[in-house]
Amino acid sequence: MNIQEIQLASRPTGIPSAENFALAQNTLPEIQDGEVLVKNLWMSVDPYMRGRMMDRASYIAPFQIGEALEGGAIGEVIESKNTEFPAGTKVNSMQGWRSHYISNGNGLTALPVTPLPDQSFLGIMGMPGMTAWTGLFRIANLKPTDTVFISAASGAVGSVACQIAKMHGCTVVGSTGSDDKVALLKSLGVDVVINYKKESNLTEALAKAAPQGIDVYFENVGGEHLEAALANMSDYGRIAVCGMISQYNATEPQPGPTNLAMLIIKKLKVEGFIVFDHWAHYGEFAQQMGQWIAEGKIKWEETVYEGLAEAPNAFIGLFEGKNKGKMLVKL
Repeated sequence: MNIQEIQLASRPTGIPSAENFALAQNTLPEIQDGEVLVKNLWMSVDPYMRGRMMDRASYIAPFQIGEALEGGAIGEVIESKNTEFPAGTKVNSMQGWRSHYISNGNGLTALPVTPLPDQSFLGIMGMPGMTAWTGLFRIANLKPTDTVFISAASGAVGSVACQIAKMHGCTVVGSTGSDDKVALLKSLGVDVVINYKKESNLTEALAKAAPQGIDVYFENVGGEHLEAALANMSDYGRIAVCGMISQYNATEPQPGPTNLAMLIIKKLKVEGFIVFDHWAHYGEFAQQMGQWIAEGKIKWEETVYEGLAEAPNAFIGLFEGKNKGKMLVKL
């Protein structure tokens, strides 16, 4: 069977470009006993994938040049010799960036019967939603009295974190980079929204937005945002470090915050986390998130590109601010 896949053609320097990707043809054999053939319907592009395009040791192996990339995907079993996954089963996998694949069942999770759309398990009910929930509750120990600052607040993780914090009774400050994203966050109930691209001094803007100080910072950006947050944290504040997207495309080491002494002065707790390390708690998250959605307490946004060939453009768009909420590709 002939299939299509997106391969890493070369390692990016700075922001990835179309030339770093190649749309290639591949051939799959007939499936054997215990195997299934899956047709992908949706795939996810996520900022963490940029790190995998670099040839360096990290918490996950780098992509290899000339091989298909990987990432979250929702597919449908179209041929099966595996009784656990009969034909017609919708499955979640990490076999994105390709039209079809063969699996022996390892790494596949059948989607539950739910009124939610299939692609929600790549967003609000998947890794981004779980990341927001994990960072706030398991890392930052969120309390209803907290003032919470969330950077990249209109993204897939940030927009969910904003709503969870509001539901928990917190005062929420978010930062984003355009006026339409400011409007989006205000529609989600965020108390104060900063368009950082319009601010000459982010530290001062944050001080004005949260004059009582910040108890929890959900870190998605790094750089200037981290420095501004450190300057405005309350004593015993907690910082959950989820990502630092401002650093991902740097071609040389970036200067760190000049005010790291605030860690001591304000007795701050800072903890980085990888959501996969907390996946044993997915059931608890899914039950709670499903209930919030059913009660109409949480909303989510999707930005959808059409067709596998558009996957590189969708990925590049993450670093150009083209997404509201979860960036997806519909195959």
